[in-house]
Amino acid sequence: MKLVTYLNGEHSESGTSAGRIGAVIGDRVVDLRKAALAAHRESSGAVLTSMLHLLQSGRQGFEFVQGLVEWAAGNDEIAAASPASGDVTLLAPVPRPTSMRDGYAFRQHVEAARRNRGVEMIPEFDQFPVFYFTNHQAVTGPGEVQVMEKHLNRLDFELECAIVIGREGRDIAAAEADDYIAGYMVMNDWSARALQMEEMKLNLGPAKGKDFATSIGPFLVTRDELAPKRIAGDAGERYDLTMVTRVNGTEVSRGNLKDMTWTFAQIIERASYGVTLYPGDVIGSGTVGTGCFLELNGSKITDNWWLKDGDVVECEIDMLGTLTNAIRKVG
Repeated sequence: MKLVTYLNGEHSESGTSAGRIGAVIGDRVVDLRKAALAAHRESSGAVLTSMLHLLQSGRQGFEFVQGLVEWAAGNDEIAAASPASGDVTLLAPVPRPTSMRDGYAFRQHVEAARRNRGVEMIPEFDQFPVFYFTNHQAVTGPGEVQVMEKHLNRLDFELECAIVIGREGRDIAAAEADDYIAGYMVMNDWSARALQMEEMKLNLGPAKGKDFATSIGPFLVTRDELAPKRIAGDAGERYDLTMVTRVNGTEVSRGNLKDMTWTFAQIIERASYGVTLYPGDVIGSGTVGTGCFLELNGSKITDNWWLKDGDVVECEIDMLGTLTNAIRKVG
């Protein structure tokens, strides 16, 4: 399933309101609450009131929605009454994650970034998957991303994939961890590099260099949808999905999700050690190789290229869609 949180004519000051929960069927966005009424199907509790409530409903809720989507896909009246995907405003699929971690899983990116700084590859990279916490209250979906003047000092994109946790768990073994993933999304981990480099001299962070925005979307794609691209392994699943970024229509980055050195299953195992993960927690993969200007500029692939006010950034992953954002300076 391709699930979305969206607005259909409603006004949203921030672009991150709870919105409606829907499913993309063909080129239409079906309102799941309206579909349930039309199908005379009742869900338990608040399953269809928000994406977070659906995630918290667990397997039973997802099975209900799966049945509803299958019914709606065969109903011409529902399709006719549903807006085209281009006529609605897509928000972040999970507008307010319960938490947000970001990993460091692609060796190519880590090696290149360290080489460009004149330092050797750190051996600890191969010992455990590392992650940091970022601001889960500063999530955006497709559309405008507002930044301030200091953010525009070497503003960068970071092309990533993110997962959403769909089951509560603690001390989760990597061999079982994929079953805790509700779905996958495109993620752009915006980075204000000047702020980031200053603060990390103090051996803390990144914080102000990252906390102003993280974009996810346009869809939450469930695991079953990705089965044709799945690569099974003892360390957890990988997916053969091409990843691309374009800035103002020019391709600047290309990689593949299957090249993760650490799998999401291994990251979940590490993150859940002595800690409970909850439905709605988001975990990013870290930047794919070539997936940011910091790496591209340092490797002389691009020449001191940074994002500026008005730029349009498209992050695309096969089967997960294209996350399109426009930079706008405020303040």
